Amino acid sequence: MTVRFYDTQAQALREFTPLDPANVTVYVCGPTVQSGPGIHHLRAALAFDLMRRWLQRRFGRVTFVRNVTDIDDKVLANATPDEPWWALAYRIEQEFAAAYSAIGILPPTYEPRATASIPQMQELISRLIDAGHAYASEGDVYFDVCSWPAYGSLTHQSVDAMEAGDGAQERGKRDPHDFALWKAAKPDEPADAVWASPWGTGRPGWHIECSAMSRRYLGDRFDIHGGGIDLRFPHHENELAQSTAAGDGFARYWLHNGLVTVGDQKMSKSLGNFLLAHDVLAEVDPLVVRYALAAAHYRSSLEISPSTFAEADAALGRIRTFQQRAARALGTAMPLVAADLPDAFTAALDDDLGVPQALAVVHETVRAGNAALDAGDDNAAAQALVEVGRMTGILGLNPTDPQWQDAAVDASQTRALDALVQEMIAQRAQARADKNWTAADRIRDAIAAAGIVLEDGPDGTHWSVNRG
Repeated sequence: MTVRFYDTQAQALREFTPLDPANVTVYVCGPTVQSGPGIHHLRAALAFDLMRRWLQRRFGRVTFVRNVTDIDDKVLANATPDEPWWALAYRIEQEFAAAYSAIGILPPTYEPRATASIPQMQELISRLIDAGHAYASEGDVYFDVCSWPAYGSLTHQSVDAMEAGDGAQERGKRDPHDFALWKAAKPDEPADAVWASPWGTGRPGWHIECSAMSRRYLGDRFDIHGGGIDLRFPHHENELAQSTAAGDGFARYWLHNGLVTVGDQKMSKSLGNFLLAHDVLAEVDPLVVRYALAAAHYRSSLEISPSTFAEADAALGRIRTFQQRAARALGTAMPLVAADLPDAFTAALDDDLGVPQALAVVHETVRAGNAALDAGDDNAAAQALVEVGRMTGILGLNPTDPQWQDAAVDASQTRALDALVQEMIAQRAQARADKNWTAADRIRDAIAAAGIVLEDGPDGTHWSVNRG
């Protein structure tokens, strides 16, 4: 058994050997909860969900930590008088959790919030100051980049070649490349968004949060650190520098997933191509979303186009149709077969989590199973049926899993109800246009009696279920 991953720092495929073969330790950067999740957030979380599932298959136990950044410049900026920063953070955290759950992402072993690890962050900052790698200035604390010769080793950059960050001109910096470990309280920020510290009242910088939380939950040395490729610099570079400068071994392998693009452009709100997870999941079966996001290799860019989900739906349809056909044909007389994961499937996932190649094995097994059914070979058909179930089960893509069956029923029921209600709304609109008020009122009352609430607006009539 040899599992290999592409290590960003080594810039090469490396054989994966965990510190403890009975417990693989993984830390993944979770969301900064300033606004609702986009489809790219789901892709990132899914990449490491698939990795985790395979590591569990290979090694048995995975301690999986995914943090929540609930205190940050963006969280504070998006708060309002009616929704304080902590309320915003909690609401958005729940939106992420619901979206993750909808596409079958397993809950982490631990999901720490940054605000719950402030003492650990301060302890790490103190260690850096004592070691001469950080300095306090006017209530702020900065990491001294020039004090650590290994800075830039993750992304293979020299400090001279790096562009200074947005806060290059912040007060008290010795060098524009230095980054904040602790931020002094500002008069225009909420009074409840600060903590006491040896350097004055303030709050942590973004980068120190993950270093402190990974150490708290996994120890000073752990197996895998994961996240989106856009986090390599400066976030992960800074994490690596501050943790190793403080004397921690930190992450042994660095894994990064690729971006989601629309029309060859990185998805972003500023470009107007930002797809909210809520909107996508309202229109597309969650299992189809999971398949579509999993079908590309985790390190590659994933282009979202009008055909993306249609192709995933068709692929799942072939799997589902075979499973249903085989179940009908074999019935209660299904032969007992000794089936495990096909070698080609295992080899694909061992080789840097090759999900596209693994899915090719699934579909080849589906074709072989259909051919066996056509030939009346019950043993071969049963073998294929079991193998398909086990392979798709490992990937969280088995259409027969109760989670997906319930979701499919819910989605089909919603579509059916929407079609009926929209027809009644159209009939009511026509009655009103014809000034047939009696008919319009009758339709409105029938809709209301069914527990449907109508809302007339300038862009048309919208409906919702009255859950009161």
